[in-house]
Amino acid sequence: MARSGKVTVVGAGFYGSTTALRLAEYDVFETVVLTDIVEGKPEGLALDINQSRSIENFETKIIGATTTADGGGYEATANSDVVVITAGLPRKPGMSRMDLIGVNAGIVRGVAENVAKHSPNAVIIVVSNPLDEMTALAQLATNFPKHRVMGQAGMLDTARFTHFVAEKLQVPVSSVKTLTLGSHGETMVPVPSRCTVDGKPLSDRLSEVEIAELVDRTRNGGAEVVALLKTGSAYYAPSAAAARMAKAVIEDSGAVMPVCAWVDGEYGISGVYLGVEAEIGRTGIKKVVEGKLSDSELAALKSAAEAVRAKQADVKDL
Repeated sequence: MARSGKVTVVGAGFYGSTTALRLAEYDVFETVVLTDIVEGKPEGLALDINQSRSIENFETKIIGATTTADGGGYEATANSDVVVITAGLPRKPGMSRMDLIGVNAGIVRGVAENVAKHSPNAVIIVVSNPLDEMTALAQLATNFPKHRVMGQAGMLDTARFTHFVAEKLQVPVSSVKTLTLGSHGETMVPVPSRCTVDGKPLSDRLSEVEIAELVDRTRNGGAEVVALLKTGSAYYAPSAAAARMAKAVIEDSGAVMPVCAWVDGEYGISGVYLGVEAEIGRTGIKKVVEGKLSDSELAALKSAAEAVRAKQADVKDL
């Protein structure tokens, strides 16, 4: 199997290390670099994952690198094709994603500046919360073209929605197709008009009230996990989403995924990072895909754009 390219995952917490493991097990990258500021942690995790290669039959090598706030250790990440930024604090019970903005902004800015210095041609996938704001901040800090900086949110929200529908109807997840757009948080925009079960409209199987209940649970999907875990936030489903995005980049697949991308005229919205469907490839966002929306869904997407626009305008000062 032909392997190519280098992907760096910044942050070796549960989210980052699970993302690195998934990327290695895909066996499509030559190298996966895992970094963290906790001395020895990424090296230890890399050693552990490398020792699983003969069991899981993959050849991709993992390299662990301890980094410092002043940029030390980032040499190991040099010339990465894709960089996934997971660094930052997770939510605790009762916290909103926006509660993290102050502390995580400083972390993400520092990481982004070091990434730009060592991997000037990379595609960046941001997963740190609050997602839409941190994606905008990473673009400002790197000064990369906007199509080379994206955020992971819509794939996760969509996966959660899909799971809840499948559980409600007791059908295989493979028979369910759902979609969420908008922001990763309060102004998430579910798109029931594009949701199907076995190719038939979701509204044929569930009432408006039932769909609204599942939408609400999806919107609060992360908080539900946080409340149950009590000491951390979700990482299995989020890491699956981030890893799939990185895979689509290195394979230049052209896969259409719901991601946080720069919107410039699509849906009548301009000048904001927002959850939309986009075609993903070697250059990052190849194009934003405008799918058909109902009038109410389009109105909700425009409202979401204005809500995140106000917050994104402030990140340059963080």
